[in-house]
Amino acid sequence: MKKTILTFLFALVAILTFAQVGSNIKVDELSDAQILQLVKQAESMGYTSEAQIEQVAISRGVRQDEIVKFRARVEKLKKQGASVQTSEKPTSGTGREFSETTDGGSITNDKKEDETLVKSKIFGSDLFSGGSITFEPNLRIATPKSYIIGPDDKLIIDLTGDNERTYNLQVSPEGVINLEYVGRISVGGLTIEQASSKIRTAMSKTYPALRTGRTSVAINLGNIRSIQVTVTGQVVKAGSYTLPSLANVYRALYVSGGPSQNGTFRNIQVIRNNKVIATIDVYDFLLKGIQTGNVRLQDQDVINIPAYNARVEISGEVKDAAIFEVKPSETLQDVINFAKGFTAEAYIAKIKTFQNTNKERRMRDIPSSQYATYQPKNGDKFVVEAILERFENRVEIIGAVFRPGMYALDRGLTLAGLIKKADGITEDAFLNRGYINRLNPDKTQYFISFDVAKILSGEEKDIPLLREDKVTISSIFDLREEYTVTIQGEVRAPGTFEYANNLKLEDIIQMAGGLKEGATPNRIEVSRRIKNIDPNSTSSKTADLFVLNVDQDLRIVGDKFEIKPFDIITVRNSEGYSIQKQVKIEGEVLYPGMYTITSKSYRISDLIKRAGGLTPFAYAEGASLKRPGAEKVNPGDKNAINNQEEEQKKFLNLERVQEKNGKDDDNTKKIDEKLVQSDLVGINLDRILDKPMSRQDLILEEGDIVRVPKQLQTVKVTGEVLNPNSIVYIPGKSFKQYINGAGGFTSMAWKNRAYIKYANGSAEGAKKFLFFNNYPKVKPGAEILVPVKAERERITAQAWIGIGTGIASLAAIIVSLMR
Repeated sequence: MKKTILTFLFALVAILTFAQVGSNIKVDELSDAQILQLVKQAESMGYTSEAQIEQVAISRGVRQDEIVKFRARVEKLKKQGASVQTSEKPTSGTGREFSETTDGGSITNDKKEDETLVKSKIFGSDLFSGGSITFEPNLRIATPKSYIIGPDDKLIIDLTGDNERTYNLQVSPEGVINLEYVGRISVGGLTIEQASSKIRTAMSKTYPALRTGRTSVAINLGNIRSIQVTVTGQVVKAGSYTLPSLANVYRALYVSGGPSQNGTFRNIQVIRNNKVIATIDVYDFLLKGIQTGNVRLQDQDVINIPAYNARVEISGEVKDAAIFEVKPSETLQDVINFAKGFTAEAYIAKIKTFQNTNKERRMRDIPSSQYATYQPKNGDKFVVEAILERFENRVEIIGAVFRPGMYALDRGLTLAGLIKKADGITEDAFLNRGYINRLNPDKTQYFISFDVAKILSGEEKDIPLLREDKVTISSIFDLREEYTVTIQGEVRAPGTFEYANNLKLEDIIQMAGGLKEGATPNRIEVSRRIKNIDPNSTSSKTADLFVLNVDQDLRIVGDKFEIKPFDIITVRNSEGYSIQKQVKIEGEVLYPGMYTITSKSYRISDLIKRAGGLTPFAYAEGASLKRPGAEKVNPGDKNAINNQEEEQKKFLNLERVQEKNGKDDDNTKKIDEKLVQSDLVGINLDRILDKPMSRQDLILEEGDIVRVPKQLQTVKVTGEVLNPNSIVYIPGKSFKQYINGAGGFTSMAWKNRAYIKYANGSAEGAKKFLFFNNYPKVKPGAEILVPVKAERERITAQAWIGIGTGIASLAAIIVSLMR
């Protein structure tokens, strides 16, 4: 909780501080680094949306009319990955920098941000800033002969031969070791090689065998001491550092962070005893891998990093764009070499240079001939541009040639020469006309047409080609509609096929998989387009019709007939051919199931008779006919009657009535669409069986389903009654009695719209006689449905006032008329 309160107070203080800056900053005067810094500050305060960031910008001094520009700059930086590196600084017109002020002091943001971005572009700056190269000295190597002994070093002296002894001696602060039987020997400031010679000479007095060679002595370092090195000047972290005595200059630069933003990488000095003993150019190591001047450090050495003298920046189409430090003797070519050279897309004929003068900046183009002589000046910015996305010698040919594509524009290349380069024209080339699409100097298009055949034969003068000419030679197939032939009717695979010369009717029938079994081969119609129709004639033909005859071997009977493009071939069905059609009977018959229609006059009575007649439990009055169509026939369980779909349709019908009362037109429309699929036909099976072949005895169609239910004993009551349920059927019981058996009507029941759905699929509604409802007769298996009454909108007080006002106005008019 405390943390949250402190964060809120900090954000409030920051916003109040920002508000004091003023509202005069222009977005164009801000660098990319300042824009990014402002966004980061807003996000650190918990402001993440665009509107919140813009509010912070306004509070920081960005003018209100500059917000659109600010938003565009932020979007641009986000697309660039929000990691824009720039060395630009705000122009002198702003007179301010973004900063945050707290009780503990001030934190300069923009300046540090700019310095960080500039430093990241300085070549070599990442070498000493936590890179993978640590320049850690190898402490496990043999002692170098040039190693200078100092205090705290341990010397290991091994005697072998006639005398066997090992001494482990530490060098005193005075640089002296005390050797048993030999005495004190001063070794401080000597190299290992010099100290070994001096110790051997001193020990030979005590061990005479050393002079004869019967005893030998070996002297090595036992441990590595630490030394103090001072790094000063333009360094990231200046100070004194404790390093191993085997450390070199690069190790000291690494631990100190290397040169700072203003430090040199080309003239790093190693000072020992107030003298410069080595000078290091880091570029030698970065570019060539050579560690010139990387000497081993000694205690109290000083590494001084002066400020740089001159820096230039190169960007654009170079392999390593960065800021480079240059020496007085180096040229622009050296800078290009520092950047690893040009990329493959670089425009190397000249480089744009932005220079600083005493008052302003100026621009200069440096040609390639001056790269090796031009000496860069401090602050120069070189921009290497990309080559143009265009060709100096390209022509193109497309269309009906064997090798279409782009070709080099050789000296004196003509149209005929280009066609020859493309291996000539194809057989389907349109020889009467081709064209050249040529660009004028102002980039507008100019067309030159030519006769292909005459150009190739030499009858017409050849056309010299120019850069970027585009030659097009069309194919004859490109200039006409695609030729097709269509076949339909009684073939196995009707469709549209590509036309070819000498195509015959037999070929098309074979392409379509041959004739079906029911096809008539002696009446095949071919309809053909007529090209020249008299538009003024009312009796002009619109198509030519041909009737052809083929035998079973697909050979034309009679004269040969050639198919033309766009012909439509129709193969008709034989008049004496018919496929089997089936119907289904379900329920209380002796043999339910699927039956084939044996004649065009096959009726319901014939189907009942064929199914063995009705069972003793059949309820003929509730029989129904379902006519869904042949595609919906389900040859499943022959003994089951599927009533689920019918139940759903009953409720949909009741819902439709209720929705119409409730004025929900959209939902009612959806319900109506579902009910369109209802396909029950109400029949009277008793009358059909009594009088076969009557009007009630319908002729069956493919897919018909006849349903004969069991003897029904209940009546179902649904809708707006208090207790919807099924009630036992009692002959003579009235409609109202069944309603009372279900608890009676509800207060929302629409009584005069109640209706009965009978078992055979027919329905009958209530009728109105004077002020009384005349309800239909109830039969076994029927269902009584009571819809809901429409809700009436209550008249509001405002409506009553309107009605009263209208009545008063009418009364006033009547009174005035009566006067």
